[in-house]
Amino acid sequence: MKQLHISPAPHERRPMTTMQIMLRVFIALLPAAVVGCLTFGIRAAVVIAVCILSSMFFEFLCRILMKRPQTITDLSAAVTGLLLGMNLPVDIPFWQAVVGSFVAIVVTKQLFGGLGQNFANPAIVARIVLLVSFQESMTTWRMPHSDAIASATPLVSNEASYLDLLLGNTAGCIGETCAIALILGGVYLLVRGIISPAAPIGFIGTFAICTFLAGNDPLYQVLSGGLLLGAIFMATDYVTTPITKSGKLLFGIGCGALTFCIRQFGGYPEGVSFSILLMNLLVPYLDRMTKTKPFGAMPHRKEAKSHE
Repeated sequence: MKQLHISPAPHERRPMTTMQIMLRVFIALLPAAVVGCLTFGIRAAVVIAVCILSSMFFEFLCRILMKRPQTITDLSAAVTGLLLGMNLPVDIPFWQAVVGSFVAIVVTKQLFGGLGQNFANPAIVARIVLLVSFQESMTTWRMPHSDAIASATPLVSNEASYLDLLLGNTAGCIGETCAIALILGGVYLLVRGIISPAAPIGFIGTFAICTFLAGNDPLYQVLSGGLLLGAIFMATDYVTTPITKSGKLLFGIGCGALTFCIRQFGGYPEGVSFSILLMNLLVPYLDRMTKTKPFGAMPHRKEAKSHE
């Protein structure tokens, strides 16, 4: 007689494959990526293309060297490359973008076993490594629709209008400037059932409340920098975020609080990547805290030892 294994809900299986999920994420990212390319010119498109192609190449090569089944067709490497490219300044040297792809795919993803085994979001780890290693090129910004170098992003200058922040007419990383495009991508993922709203709501809501209590403009801060890009597309990663809805909400709250602390008291004007990475490390504990129990489960009782 075969043993019956009882596991917690949910038991529903969905026919959607990894490739279909990644394709939808890729589509959701495209509006912000396209606006970034229109704002910063052809070089922005080339940076994104370099990140996507090098990420896919490293994925392909790693699977061959490790003698494992090829996974390049699931599009996860392409999504990682697109996310990485959108998190980079337009004038970053191409070879540094390739280094970022190597860190994301080889170091963060494949050396830990591939998709589903990585402990942190590959694009975030790559961005942080590049920021620490090549600080000058990672903090050099270009003015929109111009070749002139900007002195600061809206997070530092506090001079951009709400309209500029919404339309992406500001200095910053390629894919983080247009709030409307990012929100549209997020709505698309929510409608298609790809992401849960728990983490983005916890992230943005906590950050906005903390910012308001500190006496700053919460709307301006939310629309500036990479907060929307991180909250919608990185804090919702299947692999590196909690499984349960309550866990996702706690994850988002932690990200929002950490981002506020880094922006308010830290040495970096932006704290989204660092906050998500730190919360990635806490995901196993959040899963353990919020795990569901099978219906009708009884606590395990140790049998009393008989005394002769």
